[in-house]
Amino acid sequence: MTILAMTATMLGTAGCINVTAPDKPIQINLNINVTQEVVYRLDNEAKTLIQQNPGIF
Repeated sequence: MTILAMTATMLGTAGCINVTAPDKPIQINLNINVTQEVVYRLDNEAKTLIQQNPGIF
């Protein structure tokens, strides 16, 4: 008897759910701005070594 009641309930609610696709396409806007700043410091000893040997690198 309970199986019959569960089946009747399921059949009664089966047509209530509607899933439709949107009319317009979904747009995802990603406004990303990536900036990079490189800061370097050179030791005076290393600076003079590079000046004395310009072909070291």
